[in-house]
Amino acid sequence: SPILTIIGAMKRLVIAAGGPVPVGGVLASLAQIMSLLPHLHRLPSRVILASASPRRRELLSSLLSPLPALVKGINLEIIPSTFAENLSKDGKTAAAYARLTASAKGKEVFDRCCGEKDKAVLVISADTVVESPAGDVLEKPSNKQHATSMMQQLSGEWHAVHTGVCLMLQSSSGNMIETTFSTTTKVRFAQLSPEVIDAYTDTVEPYDKAGGYGIQTAGLGGSLVEEISGCYFNVVGFPIRSFVQALIELLDKVKDKDDS
Repeated sequence: SPILTIIGAMKRLVIAAGGPVPVGGVLASLAQIMSLLPHLHRLPSRVILASASPRRRELLSSLLSPLPALVKGINLEIIPSTFAENLSKDGKTAAAYARLTASAKGKEVFDRCCGEKDKAVLVISADTVVESPAGDVLEKPSNKQHATSMMQQLSGEWHAVHTGVCLMLQSSSGNMIETTFSTTTKVRFAQLSPEVIDAYTDTVEPYDKAGGYGIQTAGLGGSLVEEISGCYFNVVGFPIRSFVQALIELLDKVKDKDDS
């Protein structure tokens, strides 16, 4: 049944997220996914996840994997963007920077892979950045010195994790609408000793993650976090609740444009 299929997807989602996923966050996300059920028939047959992040791909794949079983003809594809992610940060908030990068990723994949105007397609792209207590954008550290500096900035402090998401939806009539949004979660690190920082930055853990840590990694990055306020899945790399709500609104806008 659709209900059992969605519940199965949520189980896979928890496994993909890793770490101590808050029960409230899972239930809230389940409620949002359930709200998508009446709209599934309106999804295009081609859905593209434009992401190279392993964590985001796992989350999105776990979330969207039931679609072919629920709606006949839907094809899920993973096509990482080749956008260089080199936008200037000058004059931009961290959240705005994440939104602009997500949009650029989505446009690159759409232009490269979705040239046929009569083909319905949904392109999903995202970008996650960490904003330091001082307001600086922290992306992936390039070396041990860089990672050490990040850990020193975050130690014992609250910081913000912003995920920008871009949805590009083209209907079979050729109408295309894009929506971009961002979700913010506040995270507080434990007080980290120099010895802990040195040992942590000697591992491979910090170097493929924005801000130098992943909350889903039990025993490593996850052990640095003392408290969060907001969406857990957003810190992992994709705000599920906000995504479902934005997708429903986008489907409505495209329908109104097709009907006009």
